[in-house]
Amino acid sequence: MITQLQIRVIESLSYDPWVNLAIEEYLLKQIAEDEVILYLWQNDNTVVIGRNQNAWKECRHLDLEQEGGKLARRLSGGGAVFHDLGNLNFTFIMNKKHYDLSKQLTVILQAVTKLGIKAEFSGRNDLVIEEKKFSGNAYYFNHDRALHHGTILINSDLTKLSRYLQVSPEKIISKGVDSVRSRVVNLVEVKRAITLSDVTQSMKESFFHNYRGSAQEIAVDRNDFNIEPLVRKYSSWEWRFGNTPKFDISICRRFAWGEMELGFCLKNGRIDSVQVFSDAIEERLIRDIGKGLKGCSFKKDRMIERLIKMDGQSENQALIIKDVALWLSETEI
Repeated sequence: MITQLQIRVIESLSYDPWVNLAIEEYLLKQIAEDEVILYLWQNDNTVVIGRNQNAWKECRHLDLEQEGGKLARRLSGGGAVFHDLGNLNFTFIMNKKHYDLSKQLTVILQAVTKLGIKAEFSGRNDLVIEEKKFSGNAYYFNHDRALHHGTILINSDLTKLSRYLQVSPEKIISKGVDSVRSRVVNLVEVKRAITLSDVTQSMKESFFHNYRGSAQEIAVDRNDFNIEPLVRKYSSWEWRFGNTPKFDISICRRFAWGEMELGFCLKNGRIDSVQVFSDAIEERLIRDIGKGLKGCSFKKDRMIERLIKMDGQSENQALIIKDVALWLSETEI
């Protein structure tokens, strides 16, 4: 007997990033085996950083907070993004067996195509219009569950994006542009009459068309779910900033798959602790690299041995491990 796929569209009524990320994680934990959710949400005046990024380095958080904004950290890897009410966030949530990146991207691309805009998937995680990004995407997997989320720039204040995000010069150079502003585009710059409501409705219609399941639409806020513990987590200093000690040695390099910084605290010739910062999409592997190096003798050959023993579960993960091992072999430490 074939089980019919249950599909739901859930829209958040909150503009608070800590509430919205709490709802997202709650839905991920509660997702049924044969269910797919499209979660639509907006944050007001917010910078959201990737799971493994250094908050102090990626965002001018004091300026952001003084101007009434909030800093948030998400579950997935990738880089920092700016959200305001001219931006629509989406999350596909499902059991891993229903995860299909091509299908999920098709929902977004068909939604904007229906509105008269030609777009395509590019690079690691971007949706672009004539090589300018209007949507960044990231991914997170936890046991048998998966989520794919991202942004759609409709009429966002890109001057604030430039003011709050601290993008490394190496990243700008690698993109062949002179500023973060020159890399992105609002949909209204392509089609002036487009609205947030247009994009939201088109996303729903495209989702229903591609998944062909029994549909349910609901609007929610923080009182509809038992999410207060998760709201406390996402709003906490520990989650957003963490403990960044003074490192004995710190090294940094940009690769094709993203930037990585390794901060080592040493004791008696061994790595007492190591912190790995990165905007790489492979968020779990980045954390596993840190765990794998902890306690290792601070010798290049020993650290490289630890890395090589790690199991890269995909071609991209194997490439990251190989690149980091080669980097250590070439670095004077």
